[in-house]
Amino acid sequence: MCSMSGMSKAVKGKHVTGRRAVGLDIGTSGVRAAEISLGKGPATLARFGQVSLPVGAVRDGEIVDVAEVASAIRHLWSATKFRTKRVVVGVSNQKVVVRQVDLPWLPAEEFRKSLIYQVQDYIPMPVDQAILDFHPLEEFVNEAGGRMLRVLLVAASADMVNNTVAAVQKAGLAPVMIDLTPFALLRGLAQMDELGLSGAPAEALIDVGASITNIVVHQGGVPRFVRILLMGGGDITEAVAERMGLPMEQAESIKQQTGMREKPAEAAADSSQLTRVIETSGAAFVEEVRGSLDYYLAQPSSVDVKRIVLSGGGGQLRGLAARLALATRLPVELGSAMSTLRIGKVGLDATRLALVAPVASVSVGLAIGVAS
Repeated sequence: MCSMSGMSKAVKGKHVTGRRAVGLDIGTSGVRAAEISLGKGPATLARFGQVSLPVGAVRDGEIVDVAEVASAIRHLWSATKFRTKRVVVGVSNQKVVVRQVDLPWLPAEEFRKSLIYQVQDYIPMPVDQAILDFHPLEEFVNEAGGRMLRVLLVAASADMVNNTVAAVQKAGLAPVMIDLTPFALLRGLAQMDELGLSGAPAEALIDVGASITNIVVHQGGVPRFVRILLMGGGDITEAVAERMGLPMEQAESIKQQTGMREKPAEAAADSSQLTRVIETSGAAFVEEVRGSLDYYLAQPSSVDVKRIVLSGGGGQLRGLAARLALATRLPVELGSAMSTLRIGKVGLDATRLALVAPVASVSVGLAIGVAS
């Protein structure tokens, strides 16, 4: 139940047959779930729903009030009428660490069993209090002639994962797998034109939530770099609320109406306090993203990134995509997992589907991962 091995599926499974699954995305501001049916041809979105969470129930992506989260999940299942109570749940917060590491090669099962003895120096938590997993990247021979395996190592606090499981079970559901949110994002959004080609350029998928931003760089569907930022759209809202003396709901509305200026010079020409607040906090976020991509590109094993695909509720802020493009010198596109799905009888018209599409990528990717 607490295995995170679902991440190793990467983006496989969009065209397998005869499976149905529900992905559950527990965010800071709300809970959302997608039911995916996999048969012949593309996957079908059978149901989708979301409900808001009380402020403080989830803090920086980590559940702190199990009862409130369980209540929201129960309400979501009752309102949306999902056909199963078996779910896969995503985790992404400060208690999840993803690192690229090089370790001595061993056969797969022996390698997995040996992790606990090899990785303590790479993670900021005791290994006996962590759930460990890995995704193999490549084999190579080191300077001493030793056979090595480069992997993405994942370590998650067992207490955090168990708390997530407790909330889901308290809601009357059966969590069949705990998965890493950035890898669900990969399954939901990755462009697969170059799948399997080692010379393919990479792309960066960036999902901006209220307080967590997930970044995953992949090459042809193979994850190369993951970073979880403890910041998101809610940080800009909080800055507006604090500096302007507004309640959060009003601050969010004003933020969306105002947005960021597409060019820093345009912002500099506007001396209003509201613009300065949004620009200051928005620019700090853009710099964090740029810094993360620069860090990846500085690695010897990196490959050129050809574009950024932006999703999540926070990613829809007007002007943000343009500012990311300026800062990174990369084209930025808005992404949606629904663009590759058949849409079943979900009970949402085209307008409502368009509204929820930016926030559905993770739950869709979670469902695809367990269904495959």
